[in-house]
Amino acid sequence: MRGNTALANVLKMEGTELLFCYPANPLIEAAAIAGIRPIMSRTERTTVNMADGFTRVTNGRRTGVVVTQSGPGIENAYGGVAHAFAESVPILVIPGGPPRDRTQQLPNFPAVEAYDKVLKWGAQANQAGRVPEMMRRAYTALRSGRPGPVMVEVPADVGEEEISEEAFDYRPVGHIHSAGDPADVREAARALLNAKRPVIYAGQGVLWAEASSELVTLAELANAPVMTTNIGKSAFPENHPLALGTGANTLTKMVRHFLDRSDLVFGVGCSFTTNLASIGVPPGKTMVQCTVDARDINKEHRIDHAVIGDAKLVLGQLIDEVQRLTGEDGRRGESEPTGEIARVKGEWLEEWMPRLTSDEVPINPYRIIWDLMHTLDRTQTIVTHDSGHPRDQTIPFYEAIVPRGYLGWGNSSQLGYSVGLSMGAKLAAPEKTVVTIMGDAAIGMAGMDIETAARLEIPILLVVFNNHVLSGYSVNYPVATERFGFTNLYGNYADLSQALGGYGERITDPSEIVPALGRAQAAMAGGKPALLEFMTKEENALSRY
Repeated sequence: MRGNTALANVLKMEGTELLFCYPANPLIEAAAIAGIRPIMSRTERTTVNMADGFTRVTNGRRTGVVVTQSGPGIENAYGGVAHAFAESVPILVIPGGPPRDRTQQLPNFPAVEAYDKVLKWGAQANQAGRVPEMMRRAYTALRSGRPGPVMVEVPADVGEEEISEEAFDYRPVGHIHSAGDPADVREAARALLNAKRPVIYAGQGVLWAEASSELVTLAELANAPVMTTNIGKSAFPENHPLALGTGANTLTKMVRHFLDRSDLVFGVGCSFTTNLASIGVPPGKTMVQCTVDARDINKEHRIDHAVIGDAKLVLGQLIDEVQRLTGEDGRRGESEPTGEIARVKGEWLEEWMPRLTSDEVPINPYRIIWDLMHTLDRTQTIVTHDSGHPRDQTIPFYEAIVPRGYLGWGNSSQLGYSVGLSMGAKLAAPEKTVVTIMGDAAIGMAGMDIETAARLEIPILLVVFNNHVLSGYSVNYPVATERFGFTNLYGNYADLSQALGGYGERITDPSEIVPALGRAQAAMAGGKPALLEFMTKEENALSRY
């Protein structure tokens, strides 16, 4: 068999059903012959973003595979792979490469070398006979330790080179998980139980480990409030009495209240990085960190107790240790913080309710988020956001109640990322309603891929806030804005969606938000993507405390 056939066989053996590709690589045909469906978008970046969303929703149990041509194809994909790296998403990238006798010859693009800083692991398959070895190493990297993108570059002549049936010795690679050191677990459990006002700080490691039920159990046993990072949002049900909501570039008032007053911050599946995706921890706290990656420890905060291991296994160990120290019921029934959480949440919502239920015209974006949350079945919905104000407005107020019911991101902040992300999510979970909330700047970055969704019958919902301006930027560029209209943006995106084969509707009246959602759902039931363009005000009030 040829090298490309060997690659396609490996992908098939690893359970690959979809190949996210654009636009020319012999592996695409070899994979199609093996029964793997090619999924082509309009740009390489969106192609990578689709693989990203597909992998997230399946928690890495199914790996998004990206195939590009050599040179311009893999050059254009860099932003998407860099974003996956920043968000720790395990995707497999297989670019073509120049023939081996043209390696290191300018201007040929050296993909593995150029991508070195945004890959967990990368290598060139320099002989067809090494395809099984390289793919074994690639899937091992994808399924162990901290998640991240992996690359195997295939030179053009290697794809055509023969490998014997005997030399093709490949078996699928399993997922590799490790538990924490029992001594470290004991110290962490004691620290949690000795704290007077602990807060559990949960990151996306809980989602990748599929450990939400264990997180709920530990929180209830310890009577500890739980906050999540942006990218960890949905790891803990936000309608739970112990839920504080999300702490990121914007946050709930409950997060601020309890984090400031805490004496111990107990991190699970988080890196404790301070950025758009996660809030910093105030000084003077006892810090516990449970992470799969030793590089996270003592990175930004001094850590008092650390446990290295898979979040599901470590949480199971912590549950056992807490029950050993306190009994089967833990601290259930003792003094609980739930009343205090409910009080602060009530105060916060009362403060924001005039915006969340506003009848003003142009429409307040908070009203759209509020109506969306109360219209859709959140147990059967996946919501994501795009960059800027749509992210900052949605994160605190949309309550996620099931794991992966929300796809948060912010370690990188590329406009337009959510379009491909939501298409990949819908392909992974076709039974779910998938929604992206975005602004008029983001749709400008990725709007042409509405055609991808229409052509491939991927019925996602795009909720676009159109206020004809890049929200929040004019304060930093007053002269550029006043004199030259620097932050002004224009477009009729409902018409764009219709022109590209989707459903499109422009909404100007807040009373039409819920009916428009119903009409969009009817269109999606027929296989069409739907875009609802809401004419909104520039709302610069954000939930920051």
